[in-house]
Amino acid sequence: MEPLEAFAENIRRLRHERGLTQERLAEQAGLHLTDVARIETLRRDPGVKVVAKLAYGLGVPASELLIGVEHQPKH
Repeated sequence: MEPLEAFAENIRRLRHERGLTQERLAEQAGLHLTDVARIETLRRDPGVKVVAKLAYGLGVPASELLIGVEHQPKH
């Protein structure tokens, strides 16, 4: 799994576990709905600030969003 795919899957999984819509997560994280939607559909690669905001909105440490996210160098 690509790093961005793993990250997006972690967001979706945690959001669903908490019964949050994309809109509600965006509100709690201080982001726009389209930001959350684009991240979950792999159309946006978020920076550190956005990762921190998403973690806050989900009530988890930022490290939990990065589980399974591994750098895979291209040869």
